[in-house]
Amino acid sequence: MKIKLIPLVISSALSFSALAAEPTAERYVVSFPEGSHVSYNGAFAQAFPNGLPVGIGSGLLFTGKQGDALTFATVTDRGPNADSPSVGKQEAKIFVTPDFAPMLMSIRVENGKAEATDARPLHDDKGNINGLPLQSGVIGSTNEVAFSDTMKTLSGDNRGLDTEGITPDGKGGFWLCDEYGPFIVNVDGSGKIIATHGPQAGEGEKSIAGGLPNIIKWRQPNRGFEGITRMPDGRIIAAVQSTLDIDGKSKKKALFTRLVSFDPATEKTAMYGYPIDNVYSKNSDAKIGDIVALDNEHILLIEQGGDKDDVMRNNIYKVDLSKASDLAAFDKPGEYAEFDSADQLAKRGIQLASKSLAVDLRKLGWQQEKAEGMALIDGKTLAVANDNDFGVKTTLKSPVEGKKLKDYRVNEQGKLTVDDQAVATTIAVKPLEKPESDSELWVITLPESLL
Repeated sequence: MKIKLIPLVISSALSFSALAAEPTAERYVVSFPEGSHVSYNGAFAQAFPNGLPVGIGSGLLFTGKQGDALTFATVTDRGPNADSPSVGKQEAKIFVTPDFAPMLMSIRVENGKAEATDARPLHDDKGNINGLPLQSGVIGSTNEVAFSDTMKTLSGDNRGLDTEGITPDGKGGFWLCDEYGPFIVNVDGSGKIIATHGPQAGEGEKSIAGGLPNIIKWRQPNRGFEGITRMPDGRIIAAVQSTLDIDGKSKKKALFTRLVSFDPATEKTAMYGYPIDNVYSKNSDAKIGDIVALDNEHILLIEQGGDKDDVMRNNIYKVDLSKASDLAAFDKPGEYAEFDSADQLAKRGIQLASKSLAVDLRKLGWQQEKAEGMALIDGKTLAVANDNDFGVKTTLKSPVEGKKLKDYRVNEQGKLTVDDQAVATTIAVKPLEKPESDSELWVITLPESLL
């Protein structure tokens, strides 16, 4: 369904026509003609009489034009989940449909409508995978406690993926990226996993997959690879969502996050630093949304997050990698660039990528929190999609007065406590309101070509 943009966007369109200086956008709410919801028969099914909305915006890839129609491939993330109180010092999540398999889908934009069809669950020789966290003791484990909707502890089988980006492999399949490992995963067109690459295990470490630099194991939990793109020369670039937290000490001060290059033909790797904006209360608040290649030296990148005034930002930057240093040459214990100031980086001869603003999505009227899928249609046309978190959120029943979700803990019996005292409060899940629950796809036209 195509929707008129808010007045700010109409104003932008007028400005564009008069001054040829501002981008314009068309907004679509994606529908699902083959079944618009994820089946849910759990404890709170009454609140979701039609199931859960599909969350298709974690990655986006333009696949071509068919007449006047625009076609895209997309991928979901790990599936419907909601926030949970911690278990002691361990973070936790509620997995509303634990058997959900991340999936590929196709999107077609035509005649004022955007429709998603052809769901293909990710699978391997054992069957469909799931989105549950990896078990402790392996690189990629987030050490999250996974709960069912009735607060029963769930256990994954180390086949879980939290997919967040999609790009072609040049052979009819795709490369996907994942937040757990972080992993990059090659799948065929049906969603069957062909190969997985992750941080190479060091001495005494256990990994599920190797071939990528060990240092990226220090990604913040659930902040692994958030975007992926294939360069014209065949290299794969994957973007770590936020600053690395090396030894638990660098995430707040690091001036950049890492872009990891992987050549499938030679398995050669390199790493570049993307400089985050200096607008956050702490640097770890910056988040990458997605990336897409322009040529062998330039990419587009979504940077987003709440600034020092808690104002949400969603900016698309053009990033130049041509003069960026390969950080691998500087990665030595005790000397990681994440601990360096700008002056120290310069003294060491480390150059970060350079960037310039291409689109401020908020000025265009973007209201969703997260822009997580981005595709290049042509030099002047982009598509951007949001992640609607499957339209589900946590709510508290019989809450303790003055206490928020973060003030509770979950005990061994799956009951809530406050200050180590059992309380009558219970956890439930409920639908997100519109427009947060919508899956949006925006087609953005720029005044000048990016190529």
